[in-house]
Parts: sequence; C-alpha cells; structure tokens
Amino acid sequence: MAKAEAGKKKISKELTGRQKAAIFLVTLGSEISSEIFNHLREDEIETLTFEIARLDNVEPDDRDRVLMEFKELMMAQDFITSGGIDYARELLEKSLGSQKAVDIINRLTSSLQVRPFDFIRRTDPAHLLNFIQQEHPQTIALILAYLEPAKASIILGSLPHEIQSDVAKRIATMDRTSPEVLREVERVLEKKLSTLSSEDFTAAGGVENIVEILNLVDRSTEKLIIESLEEDDPELAEDIKKRMFVFEDIVLLDDRAIQKVLREVDTGELAKALRGVDAEVQDKIFKNMSKRAAALLKEEMEYMGPIRLKDVEETQQKIVSIIRKLEDSGEIVVARSGEDEMVV
Repeated sequence: MAKAEAGKKKISKELTGRQKAAIFLVTLGSEISSEIFNHLREDEIETLTFEIARLDNVEPDDRDRVLMEFKELMMAQDFITSGGIDYARELLEKSLGSQKAVDIINRLTSSLQVRPFDFIRRTDPAHLLNFIQQEHPQTIALILAYLEPAKASIILGSLPHEIQSDVAKRIATMDRTSPEVLREVERVLEKKLSTLSSEDFTAAGGVENIVEILNLVDRSTEKLIIESLEEDDPELAEDIKKRMFVFEDIVLLDDRAIQKVLREVDTGELAKALRGVDAEVQDKIFKNMSKRAAALLKEEMEYMGPIRLKDVEETQQKIVSIIRKLEDSGEIVVARSGEDEMVV
C-alpha cells in the first residue's frame, strides 16, 4: 500500500500543464467547462479535448493538487492586480513561505508575460502626471513608451512645454531597454510598479509609438512638439510627419474617401473645422459636396462669428479621428504625406 501511495505521488509530480488543465475541467463539470471553452482558441480546445479523452480515473490527490495550484495562482493574480508583483510576493511569502511564493509568481508571470510598469498602467493619468513630471525626461519617456497610447497622449499633452518635445524625441529614438535599467527605474518609483518577468530585453518606444501618441494629443501640443523637433532633429521630425495624419492632410484623400468622411460629419462641426485653413483644403471639401450643400456650408462659415482657436482645433481633431476610424475599418485608404502609396 505504501508503495502504491508513493507511486501516486510520483505521478502527481509529473503531471504536465495540459494534464492539469484537463483534470481541472473534468473536476468543474461539463457545464462550466463548456463556458470556458467559449473563450479558448480552436487548437486549444482540440488539445484539451484530447487530454480529457486520455484521462482514466482522476486520483483524489491529483485532483486536490490541481485545485490547490489553481487557487494559489488566482490568489496571486488578485494580489498582483491590487498592488503589483512585489506586493503579491510579500503576501504569498507570509502565507505560503518564500520558496512557494517564488514558484507561484514565476509560473504566473511566465504565463501572463507581465510587462514593466504594470501597476502604473492602472493609475489615473492625472495622478500619474503629478507622480512623474518631476522625473528626468528619459524616465518619463520610458514610462510613456509602456503605457497605452491614449493614456500616454494625455500625459504628454499635460507636461511642461519645455520638456514635451524632448520626451517625444526620446520615445521616438528609444529601441530596447535592459532589464537592469527597467528594474532600477521601478525601484526609484517607490516599488509601486511591477518588475520584469524575464531577463529578455523588452522592446518599446520607436517612431511608430510616438506617432500613435501624437495622433491622440490635442492639435496645439502636436504642432508645438513637431515644430520643436524640426529645429532639434529635422530628419526625425520629417520621419514622424510622414507617418502622421493631420487635418490639412485631408487634401491627400481621394474624392470617394472625402465623401465618406463628410457623411459622418455634422455641417456645423465642419464649418468650425474649416475656419482658418488653407483655401486648398476648403476647396477640396466644397468640391465633394452638392452645390446647395456647399453654399449652405459657406454661409454658415460666414455668419458663425469669432471662434476660439482651441475649439477649432478640437473639432479638426474629431474629424481626423473619424478619418482614422474609417481607415482602420478599411473603408478608405489614406496616403501619408511624402508617401507614394499603391492601391491594388
């Protein structure tokens, strides 16, 4: 009997991840397992179905071990979500011991591929701005490069003007950052941020990254940063501009694309957006409207009265967002400035 029990323990230690998953699903029952299958890829479903089919009788020890491992991983994930990996490790060490805590964290981070600055990505942009704006521009650039572009654009637009273009340039020219540097930055930020899950160099930043961020900041901030970069690094500024789409670039759209855009824009908003732009831009719009609609638009522009520049720029940005949305959905094709784009 003792020999049989020892054999069971040996089998438990040799369970693969797929076998554990199969045991877990069998334990949950068919109803819950089918719900889980709805969130998996087809190849994952096939693999797990094969493993379940191979199962004979699930030993109670194996089942209990799998359920306990799942519970520990979920507990660690909750800790990470509420306070980051360091926080999770500290709590797990207190309840499970140091070695067990390390094993759980390693399993979890390798499967989730936890990125640097995980904690900071869940922080409100306003609080984050206060937290980082006194840091060195390189540190700010490193943090923004790992944020979602929408959140990074808010922070970049709110930074002091004298460092905005510097931060933008550092993001654009950033390539790869060593784990040691990332860990040091995280430690300086009072250990409120997550740590690297592996020793691999992590790619972030680059021209595409700063373009995505600049496409989301307000127009005046965008212009200020581009103009400053043109003085400091004309070649980089030109590279960024070629990849961006601003309101005046609407002249690059073909007539069909402009007509699609106009169907999505209110006449009053369009009248506001056309205030102060080149005649070429206005003519391109008028050309793609019926004579009556163009006449009404011109009349509304004429009698609209003074408008704040900020309001004009915000409206232009809304229309640019519509253009980008149509481009993303494949409804229109946008040729960037300086590009010869072939459409087939």
